[in-house]
Formats: sequence, structure tokens, C-alpha cells
Amino acid sequence: MEHAFTGPSYTVGIEEELMIVDAETLDLSNSIDAMLESPPGGPGHVQAELMESVLEVATTPCPDVPAAGDQLRALRRGVSAAAGERGLAIGSAGTHPFALWEEQRIVPRDRYRDLVAELGFVARQELIFGMHVHVGVDDPDKAIYVVNGLRLEVPLLIALAANSPFWRADATGLASSRMPIFRAFPRVGLPPAYRDFADYVERIEFMVRSKVMSDYTLLWYDVRPHPRLGTVEVRAMDSQTRIEHTVGIAALIQAMVRELCEHFDEGRPAPSGFPTAMLDENRWLAARKGLDGELVDLPRATRVPARERALGTLERLREHARELGAEAELAGVEDLIEKGTGAARQLLVYEANNDLTEVIAEIVAETAV
Repeated sequence: MEHAFTGPSYTVGIEEELMIVDAETLDLSNSIDAMLESPPGGPGHVQAELMESVLEVATTPCPDVPAAGDQLRALRRGVSAAAGERGLAIGSAGTHPFALWEEQRIVPRDRYRDLVAELGFVARQELIFGMHVHVGVDDPDKAIYVVNGLRLEVPLLIALAANSPFWRADATGLASSRMPIFRAFPRVGLPPAYRDFADYVERIEFMVRSKVMSDYTLLWYDVRPHPRLGTVEVRAMDSQTRIEHTVGIAALIQAMVRELCEHFDEGRPAPSGFPTAMLDENRWLAARKGLDGELVDLPRATRVPARERALGTLERLREHARELGAEAELAGVEDLIEKGTGAARQLLVYEANNDLTEVIAEIVAETAV
């Protein structure tokens, strides 16, 4: 398999899946074609996703998190302005509080039609919105080492980014409803631990030969190597309403990748020996309560407050972020820890009047930059 794991290391790219809503009713609007008629200028990309009410913005590979944040802000401003000209608005969260998947249209492209033909209801009900962070890595075996190490960090990232407490006009009792909804897809959740890049290639080629997928991009794991781009991609998070939270989480992920790359260069053994079932249990705990719950400290087999785990991780990685020029961006993570996740903030708005329209109005207002 050809790959681009050649450096430079620690470049950053961010993707956000955003809602297109009617500016008056705040219902989702099947309006991606209108939004793509005149995409905003400047670096980055605006593109369609599976459903016509979803718009994805993506930065180019940036040398650092501050540059990626600047691009992302410009992209949000651009699509928000374009939406306003069409009687629409843009919102960002893991789910729309009261939308129904039955009312959404599938984008008429072969890739998405084929996906619906293959997965049926599982694809049609995937009315969720996530953020992805790519970090450049300069060696293929190092990229696999980083993916293996990040498997332990995924639950914390889910807890920090939890931003989808409502689904189909129901308060689900989950901080991230998006996570179990997406779990219905095949080839999702935590990836297997790979020995090295050769092992990864062998497993991918087996799956392609078996015709379960056409290429590795149809692995929708929480974290995966992306050989064509030369990055490790983290995909576990709900879309964030406030852009400072998106950028802060990206800075934290970049610091995690740097720490693991240094461990690889030092010859440290990769983290191993933790049962996949327990890693997956932590994913569930994170989706259930976000930062207000507990996670299992796997080395000690004890439960610790998720907020405490987040604070410890933040301080452990602060020096890495400083050396990468992204320490200031960690303020977004500090805000999530101190003032609550997006899910907690949505619930606070809802509890005032039990009005989901107020919730989506708040999401739209806070999405604008």
C-alpha cells in the first residue's frame, strides 16, 4: 500500500459536519445544493455529506493548530453568510434536537446511494454530526503505534466533546447520543490493535479481497491511520457548538500524538494488555455522562471522575502543546472542564422552559463566529 507518512510531523487538519437549518423554523433544511452554488473563497473545503441537510467544512493541512483555527473560523463565517443569503442558518452540535431522519434526503451521488443500498436503514438514520482531527506523522510504523496508543484516549475525547443529549425531540439521558447511533454502522468503534504497518496493510487487503469494502476509508473507526494523507485521524467526537472548543480539542489531540511519537522514537513499548471490552466500556461511560461521570482507570482497575482524568491529561500534555505553539488553544478544553460540555449547556437551556426550539436557537447563535 502506498502511503504519505513522510512528514512534516504534527500538521493539523480539522473537519466539521454542520447542520443546515431554516432560519425561521430552525428545522433541518435539505439545502446542500443551494449552499454549494457559491462556496466561500479562501483556503479549505466545503462539501456535501450523506444527507442534503448536512454540510462539511474542512481545513487544508496546516502547520499548527492556530492556523487551522483561523481557517476554520473563516469557513464558518463564509458558510454562515452564504446561508443567511438563502434564508438559512448553520448550527453545530452532535445531533439536531428534534429533527427526524425520515424527513432527510440522501445526496444524489453514487457513493451515498451505494452506501444506502448496502446499509439500508442503518445509513438512513445516521442523522448525526461529528468532528474529525488529522495530525501528520512521518513514519508508517509510528502512525500505527500512535493509533494503538490513542485507543486508550478515545473515551476521554468522547467525554470532553459530548454535545448531543437530544434525539428526535427526546432527552435521551445520554451526553452523546451520537455515539450509540453511529455504533449501528459496521466497522466502527475502537480499531483493532495492529502490530505494525505491514500488519495493518495485510488486514486491509484481506477485507478488500473479501469484498466487504472497496478501500480503507470505509473503516469508520474512532481513530485510524490515513495512509493517503499521511495522518492519524481521530473521529470519535461530536461536532462542537463553540469553535474554541473544536480548536481546543484539536490542540489536545495534536499534543497526544506528539507524546506518543516521542515514546515511539524512544523505543518504549506500545500500550497493550488492556482488554478491548474494557476500553469499549469506557466509551459507553463517556457517552452516558460526559465529564459528569466516571471512567475506568485501566492500569489500576478503579473508576475515577472523568473531569479529574481530563484535568490530569491536560496538565500532562501542556508542555507538548506549548512546544507545538498551541498552549493558548487549550483554553477551550479548560472551558469545557470548568463550565461544562456542550451537552450540559444544551440541557441548561432546555431546563428553563422545556423548549427544544430554544435549544437549537442557542446552538445556531453560538455556532456563528
